[in-house]
Amino acid sequence: MNGQKELISYSAKETIFFGMNYAASLKVNEVTGLFGHLGSGKTQFVKGVCNYFKVTDTVNSPTFVIVNEYSGINQDQSLININHFDLYRIKSIKELKDIGIESYVNNTSICLIEWAELADEYFKGNLKKVYFEHGEKENERILKFI
Repeated sequence: MNGQKELISYSAKETIFFGMNYAASLKVNEVTGLFGHLGSGKTQFVKGVCNYFKVTDTVNSPTFVIVNEYSGINQDQSLININHFDLYRIKSIKELKDIGIESYVNNTSICLIEWAELADEYFKGNLKKVYFEHGEKENERILKFI
């Protein structure tokens, strides 16, 4: 997905599907920031990315552990690590450095970061961005890819 694109999801299942489609564009060593309020679909989207890479573990938001690490299989059948961060409780760049965020970005992994405002600052805006908003209806979500 290049440029800016907007999609509307009408269910959690559809948000997962959008995550699967997005995953096809990801390459190792990339970082994607996921921006949006609580319940806006960020974790469902990550579940879709993980489905694409054939992750067999249960995918949850890592709110209290900061990062969940999943192993998957890339399209060329090589192993890929998916590092799923939740930075909701991180309050400073120093804390990001303390958790070693830089060490998770490498040639065998992708990083998906919920609550990515500090990560965006840390990586100087050099990350892919997906914005999540609540729609007008209860299960409607608006996803903006930048």
